[in-house]
Amino acid sequence: MRDLQHAAESLRRSITEVSQDDPDAGSSGLAALVQRYPQLRDPAAQMAAAIEKIEGLGCFLKDIELGLVDIPCELAENKVVFLCWQFGEPTILAWHPIEAGFAQRQALPGVNKQYLN
Repeated sequence: MRDLQHAAESLRRSITEVSQDDPDAGSSGLAALVQRYPQLRDPAAQMAAAIEKIEGLGCFLKDIELGLVDIPCELAENKVVFLCWQFGEPTILAWHPIEAGFAQRQALPGVNKQYLN
């Protein structure tokens, strides 16, 4: 997650620099920008590799800035929920229903809520 956040920040800085010289850059999609400006390719590739690594583990990346990752988990009676991890938490401490989000996350049984970010 740390690598992904650093790559995202690097890409944002590079896009800001490009946008200063090309006012139309802000209205272009990321793929078009990366194709047009070679200096964006490396941070974009780093981001893609980090995302692929996270998703390759069966996780869903929810928010790069907050470092949020959801992991599908089947509970008893075939109920599927998301285990929810936030960068900085020592382990998976929370879950939320599939149809809910971060704001509705709940501590896993036995977890002291003070450890949740």
